[in-house]
Amino acid sequence: MKINDLVPPSAPALDPAALAPLMTHVRGPVLLPGDDGYDAERSGFQLARRHRPAVIVGAQCAEDVVAAVRFARDQGLPVAVQATGHGLSAATEGGLLISTRRMAGVRVDAAAGTARVEAGVVWGQVVEAAAPHGLAPLNGSSPGVGVISYTLGGGVGVLARTYGFAADQVRSVDLVTADARLRQVTAATDPELFRALLGGGHGLGVVTAMEFGLVPVARLYGGQLVFGGEQLDGAPAAYLRWTETVPDELTSSLALIAYPDLPQLPEPLRGRYLAQIRIAYTGSAAEGERLVAPLRAVGPRVSDDLREMPYAESHTIHRDPTDPHAYDGDNALLSGLDAAALRRVAALTGPAAPDMCVVQLNHLGGALATGGAAAGTIGHRDARYALRVLSPLAGATEDGPGSDEAALAAVRALHAEALAAVAPWRLGRSVNFLFGPHGDRPDAAEVARSIHDTDAHHRLTGLKARHDPANLFRFHPAATPAPAAVPV
Repeated sequence: MKINDLVPPSAPALDPAALAPLMTHVRGPVLLPGDDGYDAERSGFQLARRHRPAVIVGAQCAEDVVAAVRFARDQGLPVAVQATGHGLSAATEGGLLISTRRMAGVRVDAAAGTARVEAGVVWGQVVEAAAPHGLAPLNGSSPGVGVISYTLGGGVGVLARTYGFAADQVRSVDLVTADARLRQVTAATDPELFRALLGGGHGLGVVTAMEFGLVPVARLYGGQLVFGGEQLDGAPAAYLRWTETVPDELTSSLALIAYPDLPQLPEPLRGRYLAQIRIAYTGSAAEGERLVAPLRAVGPRVSDDLREMPYAESHTIHRDPTDPHAYDGDNALLSGLDAAALRRVAALTGPAAPDMCVVQLNHLGGALATGGAAAGTIGHRDARYALRVLSPLAGATEDGPGSDEAALAAVRALHAEALAAVAPWRLGRSVNFLFGPHGDRPDAAEVARSIHDTDAHHRLTGLKARHDPANLFRFHPAATPAPAAVPV
């Protein structure tokens, strides 16, 4: 079988003869459809979509990325990038996929309080490397999430209200641009591009490494309070009131989950509808106990594991899934929220919902609302809450969300109805919490605009047209080119 027989008809024809110099210049594997390892290389955590590229470059170093981008540019192939695949927003059909998972170097400079990571590093690696020095990164709730994509989207983490967005700590970014040049971008060398990368940087190039600041946190007070039964109505309302009173040193979220009655789930969760309040406090355990007392006063808990812990155990607060699965979701950044609207969301997404939903309400504010002199292009910093709605997709195949497109449409309609309940407070969207593919939606342009305010969106589209006029890096909802951009 010929190479091009395995590529979707809409993809540009790939010249097999051109592969020889690519393979010569790349240290990592170059994989074609049908090759051993091709399917494993294109797979990520998000199984609702899977890349089907004409060629994959398994990059081992920045020079491999440069060679891959140069090849794609010369061949007229769009470029997608994947490390872990948690945030896959649009899958490439044909084109070139750069897999960065082999670029896994981490270096901590304890004296400077910084870490330098390569493009394939996940947060668990950085937490582990920083912990012996009494330092912590501004990582998210899951240790398996890739550092680079998370940070480029802003990064709302475990310590978000205390220390702000992960992007606010970035010192430098190593970037391969569409002209196949590797450059180090800082607030001094190119302030406009630097700001654009941090919060709006997807679609402006391929980041091969990043340096960012760490924070002096060795231990914290945290865990979960889990309510069920008679407390299910009172706990969310109490949580909303409580967020009006807590200091910036306390970051929290509320999750509402109707667990299916499946044997693989732990007995305390199986078939139950639960409200989980997740806590991370950087002060003393004694003060943490005082702060959470109003929540405990709601009533009996299904479980309560709040405790002082080493920061290296911070991933136990949220207990995010570790196995790849298919899901789709949306979110809204909110200026406020009242208990009646939250009850409406719960009614739409709870046990009576036609599809399983996971609802999470993140308390924002604090240090998230501010930024330094070189603060990135992060949209809607003034948001007080982020409401996220996610559903697993049953029957997903290795190359799509399942044969029942009507079922996917129904899930998305349910999410839209739930988010409509908070419309009076809606400011926009967080790019980090766009769980599923959005480029195939009729409102794809609106999705891109909703991530940033109007001025920032115009600046980003202008930078996109300047740095990637051929729209080489197009697989991201925020990567809308200016009208002058010419498709590959």
